[in-house]
Amino acid sequence: MSTSHADAVTFSDLSRNPRAVAERAARLGRLRVTHRDAPDFYLTAADREEERERTLATASRLFLALIKHDPTARALVIAMPEVFPWVRHLSSDELRAFTLELVEALSDAAELDVDATAQEVIAGWRATARIKADPAQYAEARRPTGGDFGPVQVSP
Repeated sequence: MSTSHADAVTFSDLSRNPRAVAERAARLGRLRVTHRDAPDFYLTAADREEERERTLATASRLFLALIKHDPTARALVIAMPEVFPWVRHLSSDELRAFTLELVEALSDAAELDVDATAQEVIAGWRATARIKADPAQYAEARRPTGGDFGPVQVSP
């Protein structure tokens, strides 16, 4: 859901007049709070957020059920190019793997409140498609490497 500029208030507005901002958020359902020195956030009614969570859980369970009854995920695989046009650069096996990973990540988002994973799955597969779309990059990526490239940095 995108929010227009009219559906936003500043953090200062919230600090100066919390009641009016809360009433506006309740009326709109969701209100973006901008902050000059920090990321923006949304002020949302709890019942609306709980409804969004139930909707995501329902969609996630539906996708999982489709895969359970069709291990090839044919219906979802067929739909993927409409949602992600860049999947045309993936092989059939890669497309199925991406679809399964994405459905699992959506399930984690719905059931475990792990939201970042779905975007990580999409970004990873998009990067794979980007490399495969450029024959020179793909050939370079497939070339064997040699030597020691030093210690691997692992982020927490």
